[in-house]
Amino acid sequence: MKTIQEQFIVNGKGKKTGVILPIAEYRRIMEDLHDLAVIAERREEKAISMTEMKKRLKKNDAV
Repeated sequence: MKTIQEQFIVNGKGKKTGVILPIAEYRRIMEDLHDLAVIAERREEKAISMTEMKKRLKKNDAV
């Protein structure tokens, strides 16, 4: 597992109030959050088989 090189912003009392991340790490986190949101939105959809998905992709010329 990769170590994150974060830096913290603190207020005058030393309390952490923010964080600085490398842009690549920020983008990865945002992509993960987006993926999780899509999964949550589609939670109620009926699952389909791989064979069915291949048929649909072929029908739409996506393969």
